[in-house]
Amino acid sequence: MNLDRRDFFKLVGISSAVFVLSPDHFAGAMDKPGQEDFSFVQMSDSHWGFNDPKINPDSQGTLKKAIEYVNSLETQPDFIVFTGDLTHSTEDPKERRKRMAEFRDIVSELKVKNIKFLPGEHDASFDNGQAFQEFFGKTHYVFDHKGVHFIAIDNVSEKTSTIGDAQLQWLSEILKPLDKESPIVVLTHRPLFDLLPKWDWWTQDGAKAIELLMPFKNVVVLYGHIHQENQHVAGHIPLYSAKGLMYPLPAPGSLPKRIQLPWDAADPYKGLGFRSVAKGTGKAGYPEYQLTGFSVVNKGGGYR
Repeated sequence: MNLDRRDFFKLVGISSAVFVLSPDHFAGAMDKPGQEDFSFVQMSDSHWGFNDPKINPDSQGTLKKAIEYVNSLETQPDFIVFTGDLTHSTEDPKERRKRMAEFRDIVSELKVKNIKFLPGEHDASFDNGQAFQEFFGKTHYVFDHKGVHFIAIDNVSEKTSTIGDAQLQWLSEILKPLDKESPIVVLTHRPLFDLLPKWDWWTQDGAKAIELLMPFKNVVVLYGHIHQENQHVAGHIPLYSAKGLMYPLPAPGSLPKRIQLPWDAADPYKGLGFRSVAKGTGKAGYPEYQLTGFSVVNKGGGYR
């Protein structure tokens, strides 16, 4: 799929992050078979079941709006990934499953049926991901798509905000057969670095996962959890967060506490939305990223 600038803006001017991958965008990967351009959509932190009109009076609508926008795309993405907190937390197992069933039914309206789900701590930390697995399958897994290796890491099911030794061993085994120039996209919920541990914006053993990934030249990490755009580089590995669909959160450390930011009637949906990511090649063949943020209700597709 070859996108010109006009088509690209049509693709990214929606309530989600679009990551456009091309084989000639990866250093050393140009001549490998099976690698084609493609796009996918990332959504995150829909928090279905949240209900506080002071924070979001349209709590029943933002997820549905995002789905409507994705369905209206002239060029549909190859697949869609939800990077956690599909539902809002509850200690009631019955209510948890009810919310997951409602979320599943809502996203079934997507035209694209190839959908990948990751848990967030709101989905999985109360029962070690049991309910999530009943509805959406494994909490960590791998898949290949047109020459790119995708690795979904679960850093939420353990209440200690960790990946855990068993899963780190699994990650090590997954990476062993891969060429060091293989294109890899890591999907997770919490950041794998210490963004702000006192706000739970970290993964306690995330540095161990980064260490395992460090020998690979073409890695990008996409995550959610912090409900805002943030970019960080660990060594040569870029990590990008996506905005959420339910409520914004403050910039790291900007307030004494992490709080849900209230609804702004003068600027509805402020802080809700996602970021598009286009991956290109910079000097000396190293990856370069073009980042564009969009409001949850913006269909214009322009830079902000």
